[in-house]
Amino acid sequence: MTARQAYENWLKADKLPDYLQRQLKELGQDPAWVDDAFGTDINFGTAGMRGLLEPGTNRINVVTVGRVTEGLAQLIEKEGQEAKEKGVVISFDSRYHSEDFAKLSAQILGHHGIKVYLFDGLRPTPELSFAIRHLGTFAGIMVTASHNAKQYNGYKIYGADGGQMPPEHAAVVEKAALEVENQLAIPVSPIEELRAKKILQLVGEDVDEAYLEALDTINVNHDLIKETADKLKIVYTPVHGTGKVIYDRAFRQGGFKNFTVVPSQAIIDPEFPTTIKPNPEYRQVFDEGVKVADKVGADIIVATDPDADRLGAAVRTPNGDFQVLTGNQIATLISNYLLTNLKNSGKLDSSYEIITSVVSSALPFKIAKSFGIQTKYVLTGFKYIGEEIDRLHKTGDGQFLMGFEESYGFLFKTFNRDKDAMQGALMFFEVAAYYASRNMSVFDGLQEIWNKYGASCEITKAIEMPGLDGQKRMAKVMENLRKEQLQEINGHKVIKIEDFELAKEITPAGEKEMPGFPKSNVLKYFLDDETWVALRPSGTEPVIKAYVGTNAETYAKAEEKCKAYHEAIAKFTK
Repeated sequence: MTARQAYENWLKADKLPDYLQRQLKELGQDPAWVDDAFGTDINFGTAGMRGLLEPGTNRINVVTVGRVTEGLAQLIEKEGQEAKEKGVVISFDSRYHSEDFAKLSAQILGHHGIKVYLFDGLRPTPELSFAIRHLGTFAGIMVTASHNAKQYNGYKIYGADGGQMPPEHAAVVEKAALEVENQLAIPVSPIEELRAKKILQLVGEDVDEAYLEALDTINVNHDLIKETADKLKIVYTPVHGTGKVIYDRAFRQGGFKNFTVVPSQAIIDPEFPTTIKPNPEYRQVFDEGVKVADKVGADIIVATDPDADRLGAAVRTPNGDFQVLTGNQIATLISNYLLTNLKNSGKLDSSYEIITSVVSSALPFKIAKSFGIQTKYVLTGFKYIGEEIDRLHKTGDGQFLMGFEESYGFLFKTFNRDKDAMQGALMFFEVAAYYASRNMSVFDGLQEIWNKYGASCEITKAIEMPGLDGQKRMAKVMENLRKEQLQEINGHKVIKIEDFELAKEITPAGEKEMPGFPKSNVLKYFLDDETWVALRPSGTEPVIKAYVGTNAETYAKAEEKCKAYHEAIAKFTK
């Protein structure tokens, strides 16, 4: 079927919401839009799907959400009656149509006789992960586009462990979704009917209380917090999202009561009117918070993205300005603090392990090595950190200390298995309390670490390849790089290549197998000046992510090196 034929079929459908029909007629005037929106099916993988809120098979809407939910229902039916009785828990964020998609998913699953737990309002992604384990469900659905702009939405499926659905199950869901005969008329049951039959159950405060009880175990030095927390002045922003639901009770029970919320960004608003993009890695997201911090005399600002799985932070510098920290810098500060606290309390043990992704900073590993603890890196995606946590629990050959990703994801306790900004915020506040007890700021603490271990800089850039041929162009770039096997980048010799697609480590001395990693389209280069470079096509966006990590005597020099490497990467990925 051509894109135009698919578009015409949608125009004839009588069950599409009015707003989608209007969009179809308006956007369909542009043939290029029709080709892009209907020329392919939206990608669904282990990270779910994410796309523009528009009509089309390559977009996020009631049809694409419906067919994937139908695919999940068919997976659960194949798993048997026990899986149906365990059911699915569903949550959603503050975006346009998130609640609609959540209820639609509940109606489709319920129509199959599958037990559904539906949150009574928006909740953070990490609470959804927690709820799966707490309620003992077979799966979970989170309707969110995380930190993307307002035009986007998304849909993520989680497995019984609270992590992203295992690849083998995700593949079944995707295949079943694509084979749905009439995607424009998937059967549903009314919510009222499902409630009457006790197939659908609303959840909310009951799960909140259990989640808050778990969050109360995050902090490690309660005496320090009790003595120092009042010295801190904290500003918090939920960036118009789900963090608003839980932050007040979470922070207060942790002992951090001296905080001010950013009023303009504490309004639940799918327009995200105070931001260009609600992503806490961007300085602009903190503009409103800086105004509040200057007014109340605060030295730290923390921000959670709309689904509250990512944590960003800004700290005041000696000249009075605010510096937005990278995810790697936050991880560096927290890992150093946790290890210092363990050592000072006589609890440091070599069995502790820090887990991160292959594209995250190497500095926390350098710090961990100096304390004599284990480290491990895994593929990008928090589900791989979750898998390593499971391995540690099953084998007993290590203790999980923390997991992090450069993309502002942090986890310290394993009651959920996805990155958790509430866990991250509580731990970051404790780090601030630690430095306050030494009459230092968090910014001072970062300088102290750099002075001891050397400064590191990591910069990630997205090389965009939009359009229908974007995936092909991305594949061609990676194919060419594997053929060429770069000998140098930015004038420095490549001393090792790790190819996670071929599971091989390549050096001038030859090749050897690289076991222990699932296959993934990632290339990582190690240079003779201690720089590393990684390239990874995104699974949800038409971009190749380019990561660079450098080391130098000062941060300014490390940053200069980082930028030079990115200029070199831009040339050989054209």
